[in-house]
Amino acid sequence: MPTFYCYSRCSTCKKAQKWLDDHQVTYNKQDLVEEPPAKDLFVKWLTVHQSRGLRYFFNTSGQHYRQQKLKERLPEITIDEAATLLASDGKLIKRPLMVDGDRLTCGFKEDVYEQTWL
Repeated sequence: MPTFYCYSRCSTCKKAQKWLDDHQVTYNKQDLVEEPPAKDLFVKWLTVHQSRGLRYFFNTSGQHYRQQKLKERLPEITIDEAATLLASDGKLIKRPLMVDGDRLTCGFKEDVYEQTWL
């Protein structure tokens, strides 16, 4: 069963959750700010989905991303360093994050959800 990592105060997460519910997609829900995924999971996901680039996983419009000047740093960091950052601060993660085995999406776009989760 997929795990839906979201933030309760995020409007995009609410839209994605409504879409999942409307399409009867079952999932486990986890708050990614209170309980971000573990570093080893990020290492796995960043490695398996390396073709998407590290930026795909980061909330590039978030304050935490800007405060840490990650726009400049991201091209230089390793998968391990990216995994450490993401696992240590749920607000750095592009949300919602939905994962089931090797299937993974960050953010919410209806067409991507349709292709991936239906």
